[in-house]
Parts: sequence; structure tokens; C-alpha cells
Amino acid sequence: MKTGLLFSSNDSDPGAPGRNLTPVHAASAAGHRLLPGARIAGLAILLLLMATLPASAQGSLPDAPLPQNNVPDVPPAAPPAPHPPSADAASPNPDPAPAQARRPSGLNPDNDAPEQPAPPRPAITTLAPGQKPSGEPSPQEQLFTLYKTSNFVQVPVTVKDDAGNLFNGLLSRNFSVLENGAQQNIVFFTSDPFPISAALIIDVGLPNTALDRIKETFGALVGAFSEFDELAVYTYGNTVRSRQDFLGALSEKTAVTLSSVRKLEGQPSGPAITDNPMTAGPSVNGRQFPDTGRNVSSMENRAYPESAVLNDAILQASVDLGHRDPSRRKIIFIISDGREKGSTASYDDAKKVLLTNNITVFAVAADTAALPVYDKLARVRLPRQGFGNILPKYASATGGEVLAEFSRSAIESAYSRLTEQARNQYTLGYYSNAPRNSLAYRSIDVRVNRPKLKIYARDGYYPVPPAAK
Repeated sequence: MKTGLLFSSNDSDPGAPGRNLTPVHAASAAGHRLLPGARIAGLAILLLLMATLPASAQGSLPDAPLPQNNVPDVPPAAPPAPHPPSADAASPNPDPAPAQARRPSGLNPDNDAPEQPAPPRPAITTLAPGQKPSGEPSPQEQLFTLYKTSNFVQVPVTVKDDAGNLFNGLLSRNFSVLENGAQQNIVFFTSDPFPISAALIIDVGLPNTALDRIKETFGALVGAFSEFDELAVYTYGNTVRSRQDFLGALSEKTAVTLSSVRKLEGQPSGPAITDNPMTAGPSVNGRQFPDTGRNVSSMENRAYPESAVLNDAILQASVDLGHRDPSRRKIIFIISDGREKGSTASYDDAKKVLLTNNITVFAVAADTAALPVYDKLARVRLPRQGFGNILPKYASATGGEVLAEFSRSAIESAYSRLTEQARNQYTLGYYSNAPRNSLAYRSIDVRVNRPKLKIYARDGYYPVPPAAK
């Protein structure tokens, strides 16, 4: 018996449209006829293709998926298999995303333009007063460089109004500088405050009453300086003694040094000095000067110490200051009655060293030098007593100032006024046109194109030989 694939139909015409055919496997079927050979060959190919499909696919086909409103979360991708790092890898960690989901680093997902990296945040640095950012040289750094040239001249200048107050806000165009009468080109200018290198000179040859008054002001003296200042301490009478080398003005060592100076004794009152023209006290037209509440003659009726070597003290302090950093403001701060007698160095010797090293002298005139009338008369040379008060000469030559104060409170106020003035001077700089091999004295004249202002500046300088730089 033959086996075949038969089709049943309700229509006798097998080619009529709309006929429903159903495949039936049977050994034989009566009333049906075999398909033609061409159709049997096509069906055989179809059966062969169906036999090659997997078992799951041979069943009924699934319905089409319905649209979904919520997209399910993508499950996390499995970690990639480790692979050796490449030499040009930008990061030690491989990208865990699938290869088809990766995009080149540095590209914006919205377009293919490279992303611009965010600018780095600038570092914030706290600076001390008067200092500049690291990218810009400070005035002190500029001065240090300019000083390497031997013909560069620095001129500290104090400007005050008619009331005696510091005058701020001037610019370089407001100043003019003449050297030996010739106009100079200002190449450096700053109004920034400078740290101070100060040599403190204390006259211990004063009478005990005056020296004790000075000792009581040491606390205010230290307070007039800042943490950026350095201080050396000297005392003088018959000789000069260095009490402290340059250390921080507010250091513990400075406090210890001034405590030791407090233990020093001054000069006791002595017999009258009859050849002193001030013995009888100040007078006007032969008459006694009106009573000021102080017995001036009794203050003068004392034996002066054998010597008062003020010139030697200033010279030693000037030499020591000459070795300090040229970018610092160098000053000598003197507390004295200004009397000079017995020094080995002359005034001109000390003045030359002061002007060569650009040192300014500030002073608080104590004892008799603090009396207004006596201060003016005592600037002349007294018989066998040396100079009565040479502090104004030093201050005028170097651009400093002398404050004559008698009371404790006035002396304490003078300390802060003088250190403020020294710290906040204008600083001018120019290159001298004078021959470098000429070491002669050169005069300086500083002018301001503003009326009613008073100028304090050194009146000249002695150039340093180029080999000494």
C-alpha cells in the first residue's frame, strides 16, 4: 500500500478560489486523489525546511507583542573579562559599557563636537601687607634687582600737609627729582609700606629722672613695630655697646634685652656748671623767660658725663645696617638729648656712612633737648661741652625727623608716629647720569607739584664703588 500526503476539499475543483485545504497524514483515503507531481515536489521541499527548524519553532507561532507604556530597566551588564592594558590607554580602568554603546571620550552626546575641559580653579594665597602675588614681583623684589646696578639711586620721601599729617595718594607724575641740579627720569615708584630694619640707640648718659621716664615707655616702643620688622639695640654714654643684633622686633629676646637696659643707671645731678650759657635759664631781652612750670636751670646744674659718644654710636649702627637687605627700610631710632662729646668719629664720617647705605635718622629728643627754647639754642657748640644737640642735623641730612617730647605719654605717642612715617614713605628710584667712577657727593632735590606740602628726603648721597656691590 502506498503512503502519501493528501488534501481534502469541499469543492470538487481544486483550483477554485477560497478553497480550504488541510494537510492530513494517512495511509490511504478513499474518495481522494493524489496531487500532481509538481505539487508533490514543492511540498517535499517545504517539509525539508520545516525539519531543519528547532523544535521550539515547529509549534505554533507566538502572537505579535502588544505596545508597552513603560520601558523596563536595563539589567546591569556583566563585568568585562580582564584584558592587558594598552600602552596608549587614557585611564587604568576599562570602559564597562558594551562596545556598541560606547562613544569616544571628549565628545558631547548631543553632537560630535569635542567637549571643552573646565578651566582650572585659581589658587587663593593670603599675602602679608605690602606684598604682591607670586606672578608679579613685589616692590621689594624689584628694588633688590635694581640695586645690582651701581648707578641706581633709591630715595625714600615723606610728604606732609600743613597740619603735619602724612599726605597720601600722590603718583609718580607728582614728583620730580634733581641730582646736582639735573632732572632725573623716575623709573621706580611705590607707595607700599616697607618692613623696617631699625637700630635703636638709647642714651644712658641722661640724668636718672629723664632715663627712668624713658624706661617706662619701652612697652610702647616695642608696640610701635610690627611682626615684619627687625630690631637691633645699642646703648651709649662714655662708650658704645651693642646689646642685641637684628632680631624680630616682637621677639622674646627683644623683651629680655630691653629688660636688661631698664636696670642701667643714668647720671646723678652734680654741681653747677658756671660756664654753660644756659645755667641761668632761658631769657628774652635780659629778662627771665616766663615760668613754664619746670626749673630749667636746675636741670642744667649737673655734671655731664665725661663723654657722650653719639657720633660713634650712629657710625656703628650705620655700618651694621649696611649689611641688611636693601629692600627693607633702614632707620636709626635714637632716644637722646642729642649732646655729642668725645667721639672718635666726626659728624661727617657718620653722615657719609648713613647716606651711602640709604639710612634715615629718626629721634625722640629727651631731657633738656625736649624744651622748645633750649632746643633751638642748644644746636650750637657749647664751650668744653661739645655740641648741645646734633640730632636735627642728622635728621635733616637723611630725610628723617626729630620729635621733642618731655612727658611719658608724649614720648609714647612719638614712637608710633615716627615708625608709621618710616614705614609709609613714598619710594622713588632713578638711574644716575653721573660717571660711575666718580665717588663725589651728589646732591638730591625732591619736589612735588602740589602746594602747601612739606617734603622730607635726604639731601644727597655718596655713591658706592661698583666693585663693592
